[in-house]
Amino acid sequence: MDLPRLSRSAPAPRAGIVHLGLGAFFRAHGALHVAEAMAASGGDWGILGASLQSPRIRDAIAPQGYAYTAVEAGPSGDRARIVEVINIVLVAPEDPQALIDAMANPAIRIVTLTVTEKGYCHNPATGALNLGHPDICHDLSNSLPRSAPGFLVRALAVRRAQGLRPFTVLSCDNLPHNGAVARGVVLDLARALDPALAGWIGAEGRFPSTMVDRIVPATQPADLARASHLTSFYDAAPVIHEPFRQWVIEDDFVDNARPDFAAAGAQMVHEVAPFELMKLRMLNGTHSALAYLGYLAGHETIAETVADPVFAGFVQRLWTQEIIPTLTPPPATDLTAYATTLLVRYQNPAIRHRTWQIAMDGSQKLPQRILATLAAGRPSPGLCLAVAAWMRYVGGTDEHGQPIDVRDPIATDLRRLCDAAPTAADRVAALLSLRSIFAPDIAARLAAPVTAAYTSLATIGARAAVQETLHD
Repeated sequence: MDLPRLSRSAPAPRAGIVHLGLGAFFRAHGALHVAEAMAASGGDWGILGASLQSPRIRDAIAPQGYAYTAVEAGPSGDRARIVEVINIVLVAPEDPQALIDAMANPAIRIVTLTVTEKGYCHNPATGALNLGHPDICHDLSNSLPRSAPGFLVRALAVRRAQGLRPFTVLSCDNLPHNGAVARGVVLDLARALDPALAGWIGAEGRFPSTMVDRIVPATQPADLARASHLTSFYDAAPVIHEPFRQWVIEDDFVDNARPDFAAAGAQMVHEVAPFELMKLRMLNGTHSALAYLGYLAGHETIAETVADPVFAGFVQRLWTQEIIPTLTPPPATDLTAYATTLLVRYQNPAIRHRTWQIAMDGSQKLPQRILATLAAGRPSPGLCLAVAAWMRYVGGTDEHGQPIDVRDPIATDLRRLCDAAPTAADRVAALLSLRSIFAPDIAARLAAPVTAAYTSLATIGARAAVQETLHD
């Protein structure tokens, strides 16, 4: 049945926010908060979206007037809403100057980011800007940048030259102290280009940290029909999300200019760190552990993985014995109850969050999600097994000898190290030598337990190795 194309029902709101990295997560999380904040309290906070790589999202939603469908997928069924908070989408590689000009517009008071860990062009082990990164090397010698830090710095330079106030940089990525990381890479790049600019950004700019939480699986072709069934429109780019959402935001904005996020349910706080550590270690850490081990065991999604009682018991053990003891609870938060909520979310059969999707970019994710917990020094056989599973995964073949499509910014280096390692101990040693991932002290501490875990994976397989940890 032919359906009419989704289209905007009202004029686009005036932009007050530029968002870098307009993927599914932000459209299912931050954009909804902004739309609800405007509905509750008004303000010109429309979103000008920007892709730093592909025109795919722009090409999908531009014919729809930049409207799209957000589908809440819960155990009891789906609910859809039409979202019209985006007013245009720019594609940076097509016209970098247009994006700089948009960010330099005085009407823009916030630039938000979901560029993933690798988009910060930093060293995950130290947090410092990687001055040898190809995009940063380009941005140091060209006025039209490629990287997210490059666009932020060049746009802030224009605002300074024009006597304007800086915009607030609001990171929405899953990084500990994401505001501090964003500030650090921006200042590092600005300092390399113009120390005076770096001084101005450091004094006048604001980089609040945030904690974001909502499970948003990659949109599959079948999801287009799913959205159309609910709305009677054809939407080329719907997003699917779970009912749960959380956004904790450090309330520190340039001139206090921001939407009324609290009216949309966000928690405005003075200190985000306890919330982000809780989420990074308890949700993201176990998500990654389940992704690598579940994938190797043949499970396609997180819901399918935890439907296996061995893996359900494994993730509960991770929380109670290895992760929660390393955390200080955020105010008014029961970590055991939070773990129970997480398991219910993982079990939601309506969310097909693929293990392969979560497994992407592991070299960027491991330090924050798993290694930070291991740094506490507690006995952690489950997390060591997860690290070993990552090492087996990035070798490029699964337990049955079938190829794995490893997506990682250093995938070539990872495969080269694995191929050159004849034994389990050799492979573990080679990968632990990667200082962009493993600091020397933690590498030394992990050598023995991860080698033992890797040997177990190679000998008896992922599911049996997981089951063994339940009896340790």
